[in-house]
Amino acid sequence: MTSVPTATADELCWLSAADTAREVRAGRLSPIDIAEAAVHRIERIDPELNALVSFDREQVLRDAAELERAQRDREPLGPLHGVGFTIKDLTAVAGLPLTFGLRPLAEEHCAHDAVAVERLRRAGGLFLGKTNTPEAGYYGGTDNHLFGPTHNPWKPGCTAGGSSGGAAAAVAAGLGQLAEGSDGAGSVRIPSSLCGVVGLKPSPGRIPQTILPARYATWAYHGPITRTVADNALMLDVLSGPHPADPLSLPTPPAHFSFSATLRGDVRGWRVAWSPDLGFAEVAPEVTEVCRQAVQVFAELGAVVEEATPALGDPEEAMWHGIWVPGYGAERDLLDWDSLRGQVDDELLELFAEGDRVSATDVGRAEAFRGRMWDVFTAFMAEYDLLVTPTLCEATFPLDRFAPLSLDGQSLRRRLLGWLLTYPFNMLTTPAITVPAGFTADGRPVGLQLCATQHREDTLLRAAACFEAAQPWQQHRPGDDF
Repeated sequence: MTSVPTATADELCWLSAADTAREVRAGRLSPIDIAEAAVHRIERIDPELNALVSFDREQVLRDAAELERAQRDREPLGPLHGVGFTIKDLTAVAGLPLTFGLRPLAEEHCAHDAVAVERLRRAGGLFLGKTNTPEAGYYGGTDNHLFGPTHNPWKPGCTAGGSSGGAAAAVAAGLGQLAEGSDGAGSVRIPSSLCGVVGLKPSPGRIPQTILPARYATWAYHGPITRTVADNALMLDVLSGPHPADPLSLPTPPAHFSFSATLRGDVRGWRVAWSPDLGFAEVAPEVTEVCRQAVQVFAELGAVVEEATPALGDPEEAMWHGIWVPGYGAERDLLDWDSLRGQVDDELLELFAEGDRVSATDVGRAEAFRGRMWDVFTAFMAEYDLLVTPTLCEATFPLDRFAPLSLDGQSLRRRLLGWLLTYPFNMLTTPAITVPAGFTADGRPVGLQLCATQHREDTLLRAAACFEAAQPWQQHRPGDDF
């Protein structure tokens, strides 16, 4: 099927995006070889992993041939020329279904690429396929009635997380260096943490937001998922910038600015707040200990680390009434949901029903709480450069569970939100990134969440790069046996 030997093909798949693009620009690596390696690995690994829900080997090879022609003809090459990327199945790709993981939408094809897809293609990226998501992206796992579950590459039979679970699993398993995800309560950071990769939720407007119907949402974001911090910064450079499709998109950065350049430098003298639970979460002791040891890396790098927690209160009810339930209420009229019982998750239908019970007073109180959170957080961060927490309360757990065992028998709200430390930063609109912190004793990845003030993705990326250099993780790869 491919002229590239399997071992060599796999090594091409594990190259970073930055190294791949550099080798292509230098003429030492062919986009066709990259594509053949990717196709070979996807066809070998993904039937059991189930990360990709749309994959066309002939399209990948055709696109690679065009990229190689541009390379051969010495045309100007983009920063991602030949680099493989995937797109989550909540984001439009021209000519392909936009299913949202829902059976009734399996044949709904898109006429145009979303802005994120346009920019990745224009940068020379090689589109590999679309990735799996839960139905309408509503929870922190990845399973649906249309495509089935995505496995965790480190622990087959366990969840990859969600809702960008297919995206994070693909990156972790070497099925493309870059993946687009989206994050409304942690849906980039949750699976990135569980799969041992890097996932960034940027500030609103940093990447033009085109996920319908949440066009004006200040809590939903596209975000890059990668294996290295440098690749995350490179992908953010390609995706960021204003676009008329998003009325909240940020202005063009200053001339010559790049997020990749912000990785240079150190964290000496920085003040780092370590919060083991953000004041409200119940974090598994082993996860806490892995993260506690990881945060000490910043002290070794010259930062001042102290345990401190912003007095946010418990944000769960405000997230539920102010964002999650109203956000899904906007999708209530897209389909006749009641007629789909048995074809979609009961929990999703329960979420829609909850929308009928939330009052305007509930929403108003939630918005007031969110405003107070902002005041508390900004005052707290006036004293610190960085806030560090565990990303999640738990490491990965069996696929047949909706939530960790500790939340059995609790409300839908608790089972959706009760194991996450991610969603407060959707409420605050501030950027947050998860990086691999280490592993549990039985080999499950644990993520460390770094948080900064509004629009300071540069702070996060520099801190993450310093952490990565001091505690590298690229040499760790999941096995190929499923």
